[in-house]
Amino acid sequence: MAFHEDRGGRCLLDEGSAVNGMERVLDTAALLHWPVERLGGGVCALSQQEELRNLNESRSLLMETVALDWRIVPPEWRVLATQRASETGDLPRLSDVDLDVLALALGLQANLVTDDYRLQNTYKHAGGTVEPVANKVSKAVWLWELRCTGCRDVAVVPPDVKRSKDEPAGECSRCGSPMVVKRRRG
Repeated sequence: MAFHEDRGGRCLLDEGSAVNGMERVLDTAALLHWPVERLGGGVCALSQQEELRNLNESRSLLMETVALDWRIVPPEWRVLATQRASETGDLPRLSDVDLDVLALALGLQANLVTDDYRLQNTYKHAGGTVEPVANKVSKAVWLWELRCTGCRDVAVVPPDVKRSKDEPAGECSRCGSPMVVKRRRG
């Protein structure tokens, strides 16, 4: 197995998915942006194939030639991922594919390769190790809450919260105004 150092001084693998003996779960950003030689042996969720096809069809076709370990996420790992994302408050802003990637990393206790700060936050809070694709790894773990835009009431993020990148996460039980995800104070 050949190694080389990138400009940031990290030791990179030219082949295989293990870093320090651990498997690597690759987020879709790695599939889109890393050189093919760095991807071989990486673990990916089967749901990422459709996401990759929708984002870049030619790159998706190229991934068919790479020795990736495509896996179906066991339901119990998906439940664990949902629970962990709910604990940090990141759940409303994670997609189904994000949850599958997180579930694989949690279930395999693997390194998670992602630039998604919500995934990084949740996985680091759960004790996991994160490796960036191109950006820097987040420095701190943040906790999020639901805050009412009307009466300013706060609530924890429940596991069954409405998930959307742009829309409110629900309605306030006190006044009916939209609940939005905000960084927990204090």
